[in-house]
Amino acid sequence: MQLKGPRRMTTALLSAGVVVLNACAPSNGATAPREAPDARSSKDGTIGAAGIGDADFPTDGNGGYDVEHYGLRLSYDPAVKNLSGTAEVRARATQGLSRFDLDLHGFTVHKVSVDGRPATFTRKGDELVIDPAAMLAKGAVFTVAVDYGGRPDPVRNSSNLGTYGFIPTKDGAFVTSEPNGARTWFPCNDHPADKATYDFDVTVPSGITVVANGEMRGAPVTSGGRSSFSWSETHPMASYLATITLGKFDVKTGRSPGGIPVYAATDPAFRDDLGFLFKTSGKVTDYWSTVFGPYPFSSTGGVIDDFSAGYALENQTKPMYGGFQPDQGIIAHELAHQWFGDSLSITRWKDLWLNEGFATYAEWLWSEHNGGTTADKTFQDYYSAKEAPMWKYPPGAAQRDDLFNNSVYVRGAMTLQALRRQIGDETFFKLLRTWTDEHRYGGVTTADFVTLAEKLSGKPLTSLFDAWLYKPTRPTLQ
Repeated sequence: MQLKGPRRMTTALLSAGVVVLNACAPSNGATAPREAPDARSSKDGTIGAAGIGDADFPTDGNGGYDVEHYGLRLSYDPAVKNLSGTAEVRARATQGLSRFDLDLHGFTVHKVSVDGRPATFTRKGDELVIDPAAMLAKGAVFTVAVDYGGRPDPVRNSSNLGTYGFIPTKDGAFVTSEPNGARTWFPCNDHPADKATYDFDVTVPSGITVVANGEMRGAPVTSGGRSSFSWSETHPMASYLATITLGKFDVKTGRSPGGIPVYAATDPAFRDDLGFLFKTSGKVTDYWSTVFGPYPFSSTGGVIDDFSAGYALENQTKPMYGGFQPDQGIIAHELAHQWFGDSLSITRWKDLWLNEGFATYAEWLWSEHNGGTTADKTFQDYYSAKEAPMWKYPPGAAQRDDLFNNSVYVRGAMTLQALRRQIGDETFFKLLRTWTDEHRYGGVTTADFVTLAEKLSGKPLTSLFDAWLYKPTRPTLQ
């Protein structure tokens, strides 16, 4: 994710400690990390926990099962802002379950079934608590069907992002859900630690286009003034990366010079930017494939909607740009996320630097590749700002109330340049490719990255990572 705005500051601004770069809503405050509460349980241990176990987001996600697939059959009417339909969630029980939760914000739930049998349910805040008709055995694969509808209510006034989730617009909806806004439009296990595949079948008034992740399963079908779009993402995806952005769009499809399918779409207000978005997305994806390893998905591209979100989000295969024309650096950032954040997903939000630090560093690499400022020069410019607020915010433990702090982006990227200096280019770029290969489509932690870096370099690196990621001070250059 990235805030719209300038990404490269002059040395004078940097020296003054002014940083307006990369974060969705960068701030310089700091709050103490939270401890996780005890997981909810029953005497016989058959009630799934109301959270997945993330200490900073204790009610996000759920315990007791692992989702394998979401099948979303939905209808949306922009005129009345009503979203309704059925979500089918196929999951595998990781314990015996007499009760479990899904995350869902708002809406009226009409009916819930488990494996075709009616289930009882209650609502507790954003928890949809489900009691299946029969106990689910550990290891059992089961399907939950939830019929629901109503006006989506996105997350508003968040500390970093303003508004996110399913956001109604004048001609449709802008759907960007990081970190936990997927629940604002479908019942889910809303945490990146539980990835799944997706089918999207969405019906809208004729003239509206639905853009979702992955690939279309055929041409839209129009009847009676309504059009139905079917998309599938067959690669594992975190819930916050799912989208059904919809509205009036101009669309361009084709292939990158390297042969990767490209899908680009723009609101008519940005029609003149469609060619640039299409060409640059293909070019950037091809280049990152040579630096980070093979592209992990079946297509690339992006969408510019006429909604002034003030940020971009790396929705899997379809980065979203909220109300502005992205330049090459922003596109390079969001497409780098297809490797770092999308294919490789963090298992706890405290490790967000593994997404944003890597994508920010990719911007520096893109500049270097194109004959602009080198990554090391950018590093040096930031390092010269001795009083910059980021030195007080250790990026290796991103904080819930300040998740997208500028330090997570810039100091996270600086960590990678400090590492590159320490282990050399050959080992550093081998490390990036090995990292994306070994953890392709999986979940990662900072400890995983440190272990791999030490293995490939043959050097002790704990002190380097400790200084750059975990100390609230400006590190000493080695």
